[in-house]
Amino acid sequence: MNEHILTTLEYDKIRDICATHTASELGRELMRSVRPASNLDSAARLLEQTWEADSIYRRFGKSPVDSFTDIRDTLERIHAALFLTMPELLSVASCLKASRKAKDILKNGNEDDLLTEMAGRLSDHFQIEDEIQRCIISEDEMADNASVELSRIRRQMHIVSDRVKDKLNSIIKNQSMQKYLQDPIITMRNGRYAIPVKAEYRGQVNGLIHDQSGSGQTVYIEPSAVVELGNEYKKLLLDEKKEMERILSGLTALVDPFASELHNSIMILGELDVIFAKAIMARDMRATRPTLNEQGRIRIQNGRHPLLDRNKVVPMSIHLGEEYDTLIITGPNTGGKTVTLKTVGLFCLMAASGMFIPADEGSAVAIFDQVYADIGDEQSIEQSLSTFSSHMVNLVSILKESNTNTLVLLDELGAGTDPVEGAALAQAILEHLQAAGVKTMATTHYSEIKAFALTREGMQNASMEFDVDNLCPTYKLYIGIPGKSNAFEISKRLGLSDDVIDRAREYLKGEEVAFEDVLRGAEEQRRRAEEYSQQMKLENEAANRLRNELEQESKKLADQKKQLREKAKEDAQKIVKETRHEMDSLIAQLRELKNIDSRELERVIQKSKDAMRKREDELYATVEKEQIEGEPPKNVKVGESVYVISIRGDANVLTMPDQKGMVQVQAGIMKLSVPLSDIRHKTGDTKLKKKPQAREILTNVREMKLELDLRGMLVDDAILEIDRYIDDCALTGRKEFYCIHGKGTGALRMGVQRYLKHHSKVQSFRDGAYGEGDAGVTVVTLK
Repeated sequence: MNEHILTTLEYDKIRDICATHTASELGRELMRSVRPASNLDSAARLLEQTWEADSIYRRFGKSPVDSFTDIRDTLERIHAALFLTMPELLSVASCLKASRKAKDILKNGNEDDLLTEMAGRLSDHFQIEDEIQRCIISEDEMADNASVELSRIRRQMHIVSDRVKDKLNSIIKNQSMQKYLQDPIITMRNGRYAIPVKAEYRGQVNGLIHDQSGSGQTVYIEPSAVVELGNEYKKLLLDEKKEMERILSGLTALVDPFASELHNSIMILGELDVIFAKAIMARDMRATRPTLNEQGRIRIQNGRHPLLDRNKVVPMSIHLGEEYDTLIITGPNTGGKTVTLKTVGLFCLMAASGMFIPADEGSAVAIFDQVYADIGDEQSIEQSLSTFSSHMVNLVSILKESNTNTLVLLDELGAGTDPVEGAALAQAILEHLQAAGVKTMATTHYSEIKAFALTREGMQNASMEFDVDNLCPTYKLYIGIPGKSNAFEISKRLGLSDDVIDRAREYLKGEEVAFEDVLRGAEEQRRRAEEYSQQMKLENEAANRLRNELEQESKKLADQKKQLREKAKEDAQKIVKETRHEMDSLIAQLRELKNIDSRELERVIQKSKDAMRKREDELYATVEKEQIEGEPPKNVKVGESVYVISIRGDANVLTMPDQKGMVQVQAGIMKLSVPLSDIRHKTGDTKLKKKPQAREILTNVREMKLELDLRGMLVDDAILEIDRYIDDCALTGRKEFYCIHGKGTGALRMGVQRYLKHHSKVQSFRDGAYGEGDAGVTVVTLK
């Protein structure tokens, strides 16, 4: 891709913006050298890398690539160097740490991810990194524990240093020495301890002169008393330097075998830095991932030029390479025609470089072999080229090199020369490019080119809207309608007299006037259609708001209804509990009385229970209907598994409904007849959804078995249990149960059946059949 074209389309500015999001100098260097890919596979791979980076950035909130130093030069000369310096080794450790951290984060992705594959090639030598950081504290300080010998030398240096300072302190504190000293301090000169002495008293202080001040008024003397200690300290300094160089050599030897690997790792880190910079820029621009193709199809939805203020820029939608390959854009100056050309070209270059584009989801761009652009005034005084000539030089080159996989962007085609000849040349150039299969976008003011595009298949007009009333462009692009020049309208608004404007109209040719009238009519229809569309949009939004408000109000009413229903259930439950408690208490007190006929008492108790149960049934009926979902079936099949409401469980159908609508079903070992209205269908493997039974909500009835075991009881006790069990069956809707009394003498069986015979809630009873318990069981059917 021609570097001049990249600059013309401002691609270099996008690279500079992206470079600001990198974490390293190497990343910035690599970013500024990025160029668009020229084939679909490469571009798709770059976009996929950016997509993966965006996912990781969303997960962790930052790039996994930390700042690191570019140590490529250091690694290239490591083999020839005796040892690396402390700053260089710290840079190596920094790179190793950055590599390790990036690898730890990225290696957890899918093994097919591109970034995971790159992470697998990063260096991870924690032992080397840790050893360097253990030995070197900063760029100019090595740790005492870097080696045992270094630690010993520095301890000895401290001892000698303290002895020297003690002697020097005693000297400078001596009253007889005070008048000789410039300042009562101890200083270092050329690695030796010294004291500042006034120049005129240098002969009064015995010792070695190591330095003097710039003014010559002060000399720095090492007193004779500490010369020997100074020599010892100097020797320790040399020993320290030698030991430090030995340590640096050892650390360098650790890095040396991995220099090539680390060099590759640094380059991968730089590439990752670039990839994540693209992802961060995409988030900053609110950009999306475009779909790529190599058929020359461009479809941009609400695209925004990335260099313009996103809060002010007017989005534009444009497509090319499907119904037509050539798009002619007309409109006023400064109306956005050139920006539109640059936006389309720049989006293609960005996508080919793995960058997302600031447009809506679903936008698509093509990967071209070349993108050519002739935009702006490129006249050259040095080359004696006029505006027209400079454009023509570019066009000659473009016409020679263009092919079916080329995008050509031409600004003000045919301008800079005689309008008639310029328009003719422009039509011929557009015709040539279209015949070659080139995807072309061009801007113009010439009416001849507008008309030419209307008559050519594969060409389309577009226009940039201009607000004549306010004399300003709106920057909106409309495809399918050529733009008017608006020269007369603008002139009139600016104050040009009607006489001059009317005279100017007379100079127009008849066909030109007719063409302008057609454009005026088309523009008016487009404007009306847009106003109608906007009105419909506003009405639709209002309808949506009203619907949402109604839905919220409906939900609110439903919630209130539910709360009231729950409150009613709670109140009913409370009433039932209290009433049953009072009744049980009263019955217990009555049964304790001895002067009352027990038979008459049981008859009255049973009558009272029946009346209470009737009232409870009426109360339950009001909520029972709301608590079972689904409608009763019209029919059932033998063998079908259904849900039976009365037993709150599943059962298998044994018979078809009879004339009364009764169906015989079997639940476990129990066979019973239930009305069709008591049955609900089950769908597939999904159990029928049901709400809790009203009785389950309003009472705390214990879980019941299908049989009542009375064995071992007296008849009176058994009757009480039967009565209580029948009450529970009524509450739970159970219609049939087994009463187990055993055979024995038969007294319990006879007493039970005698009581059942006169019970108001018992429809019938029978002895158990074979397999049900024979005479030891009575099967009871309730009403």
